Amino acid sequence: MSGRVFEKLLKECGVDVFNGAQGRILYVLWEHGQLTITEIGHLTSLAKSTLTAMLDRMEAEGLIERIPDKKNRRQILISVTEKAKGYREKYNWVSDKMSEIFYDGFSDAEIIEFEKQLRRIIRNLEKEGV
Repeated sequence: MSGRVFEKLLKECGVDVFNGAQGRILYVLWEHGQLTITEIGHLTSLAKSTLTAMLDRMEAEGLIERIPDKKNRRQILISVTEKAKGYREKYNWVSDKMSEIFYDGFSDAEIIEFEKQLRRIIRNLEKEGV
């Protein structure tokens, strides 16, 4: 459900070249710069097989580019294009709006406690290799 709301908000602010899952990929690239597919998978929790198809579509849309790693010829780095950089402000607005929707009616203390428990769940899942 949150994915549908996120994509609706993206469309409302004129973003129709990527969806919510692709936005997660762009977000980690905006934050970290060039990354390998493995690193993107770890940071987004997306499977490599899913990522490959998504990256192909994003490359065709002109959002990312694949760059050979100068230090390791077998490695390919993924980087955002100037076109993708132009969407960051709108993406951040949508992300902030989603937080407003998620936390509507929550007190600051409730938000802090909720996020603390979510981090605990994520750590538990990571221990299981998920």
